[in-house]
Amino acid sequence: MPSYKGACFCGAVEIEVTGEPHGMGYCHCRSCRSWSAGPVNAFTLWSPEAVTVTKGEAQIGTFAKTDNSHRQYCTQCGGHLMTRHPPMNLVDVYAATIPDLPFKPGLHVFYAETVLPIRDGLPKFLDVPKEFGGSGEMATE
Repeated sequence: MPSYKGACFCGAVEIEVTGEPHGMGYCHCRSCRSWSAGPVNAFTLWSPEAVTVTKGEAQIGTFAKTDNSHRQYCTQCGGHLMTRHPPMNLVDVYAATIPDLPFKPGLHVFYAETVLPIRDGLPKFLDVPKEFGGSGEMATE
């Protein structure tokens, strides 16, 4: 079973993901853009049991603006690590946190909020797919 290692910006917190992600893609929502300080956030979604903190668990801080997203970061350097999504029972480990994982995006979510249109032929959901509690409505390229 494949596994990939990653760390925060300073290396105080290390994580490992095991197996295959449930999905990978790009999020365009205002919250992810603000949190990441970028025009789009690359995500990888994992089962909680597939994500292990191997070093520095005491250094992890959590900020939950909503009940849907519990964003986690290193309290030493402020480096972003992952977002736990309790309603979906998934963990978004930011693609940049696990640099050796071959990133193969399959969709865009919250494309209605985009500030950086991307023409890549991938499905673009106005919010999220129905199976994740969204409308499932698509945007056009």
